[in-house]
Amino acid sequence: MFGILCATVEEIAALRARLDVDAEPERHGPTRVWRGRFEGEPLALAQAGIGKVNAAAAATLLLSVFGATRLIFCGVAGGLDPELPVGAVLLADRLAIHDYGVMANGRLTSTESGLVPLGAPELAFLSPVPAAVRETLRRLAEVLAGQVEAPVRLGGIVTADYFLNCAETREALHARFAAQAIDMESGAVNQVAQAWDVPLYVIRTLSDLAGEESHLTYPQMAQMAAHNSALCVLDLLAILAAMD
Repeated sequence: MFGILCATVEEIAALRARLDVDAEPERHGPTRVWRGRFEGEPLALAQAGIGKVNAAAAATLLLSVFGATRLIFCGVAGGLDPELPVGAVLLADRLAIHDYGVMANGRLTSTESGLVPLGAPELAFLSPVPAAVRETLRRLAEVLAGQVEAPVRLGGIVTADYFLNCAETREALHARFAAQAIDMESGAVNQVAQAWDVPLYVIRTLSDLAGEESHLTYPQMAQMAAHNSALCVLDLLAILAAMD
C-alpha cells in the first residue's frame, strides 16, 4: 500500500491528473485523502498541509487508517546550497529536524527531535536514510536524469517550522549540516516513518535559494514544483512496484 503526501493544492492537482484515484476525497479532519491504485496496488494520496504538525498528522493517518506500508513525500524546499539552481530535484538521503532542543542564554541548542532535550547531545549531523531507501533513490535519480530539465541530486534536508528568509542562517545551516535544502515537513514525516518502521522516500523541488530573491513568481514556482514532483512520484512508484 503506497501512501503519498504533499502539501499544496498545485501538487495535489498535478498528481491527481496522473494517478488513478477517486474523483472525490475522504475527509479526515484537515486532511483530504484520495484512494486509488497503481499497477494493481492500492494507494492513498493525501494533501497534508504546511508545517510539521500537519505533515506528521497526515503521515500517521495514512499509516494507521489506510494501512500504508511505504510513504512518499514530495513538494517544495528552499535551497541551502548555492551550487544547486532553482528547479533542481533533491532526493533526501539525510534528514533531521533542527529547531528542537534547549533554549538558553538567547541561543537554541538543537538536539534530536523526540528525546528529552536536557542532557541530550547537540545535533551534529543529519541522520542517513536506510541503505535500501538510498539505493532506490539512487536508481530514481538515474531514471529522472533523462526526464527532468533540471539537476537531480541525492542530498540532505533540514526541517524547521519557519520560512527561511535569512542568507546568514542559510549559510550557517549549509556549513553546519552539509545540507542542500530546508523545508517545513520532511523531518516530521521521517520521525513518524521511523516510529512505524516503514520506508520513507522524500522528493523536493528547490523553489529558491533561501534568503535570496527568486527570479520566479510563486505561481511559476508552484507549477514547476508540481510538474517535477509528479514525474518523480510516477517513476518512483514504477520502481517500487517492480521490486514487489
